[in-house]
Amino acid sequence: MHVESLIEHGSGVMNEDVLVMENNLFGVFDGATSLTSETYEHGLTGGFLASHRVAEEFRKNDGTLVELAERANQALRQDMLDRQVALNDKGNLWSTSAAVVRVQGDSLEWAQIGDCRIFCIHDTGKSELLCEPIDQDAETLRLWRDVCHETDAPIRVAIHQQILKVRSRMNVDYGVFNGEPEAMRFLRSGKHDLNGIKHILLFTDGLLLPDATPWLRRDFCEHIDLFRKAGLKGVHNHIRSVEATDIGCRIYPRFKTHDDIAAIAIHM
Repeated sequence: MHVESLIEHGSGVMNEDVLVMENNLFGVFDGATSLTSETYEHGLTGGFLASHRVAEEFRKNDGTLVELAERANQALRQDMLDRQVALNDKGNLWSTSAAVVRVQGDSLEWAQIGDCRIFCIHDTGKSELLCEPIDQDAETLRLWRDVCHETDAPIRVAIHQQILKVRSRMNVDYGVFNGEPEAMRFLRSGKHDLNGIKHILLFTDGLLLPDATPWLRRDFCEHIDLFRKAGLKGVHNHIRSVEATDIGCRIYPRFKTHDDIAAIAIHM
């Protein structure tokens, strides 16, 4: 088994993505940029603290992935209580998506929440997305497409109320780790036979190819073909080169010019 990984800070204030590679456990975590201006010790954001706290619990690798997920979500809640975060307002909550796998012989244990992805790529070339995330940002990005050419403001300013509305639906319409017990209803998990699997690919949404219509269901054929030909670095280089042609995020609707990236490829 050979493992390839990539972690890169995007154009935000700090990198809110995290990688975990602990023996046979591998995970990517994508902290969500806070909707408040509140920061904590050393100027750290809620998104940074969420992804790192949840990753820390998974790194212990001492229970089932569901058990680790429950523990991580509870630990995140306690961290917010310790810092007197008002938990009755979802806009204040620290949150993170996650995708985690554990390789055990010929079997793969996996768990996913939010918009991180896990692919199994067969030796035949067939690719399999283990869990289709709920795309909570589809409506927001479509709205941004409709208004982006009428304003000089960035997306988070131009359609702030829409973004607040989506965030208020955490663990109601879509799931993330944010300390709420309801998050566990949105955790997806399972086991997968590794016979015939050549690659396992985990990544945060920073490794999604720029898309002019991101509210439509994605076709990952180009993404997987590029990965098979050029690896994680090749996918990364392609994404960054395309993003550089659209600094204002108007051709390819998205929240920032360059998102943080955390990705792991396990080559069997």
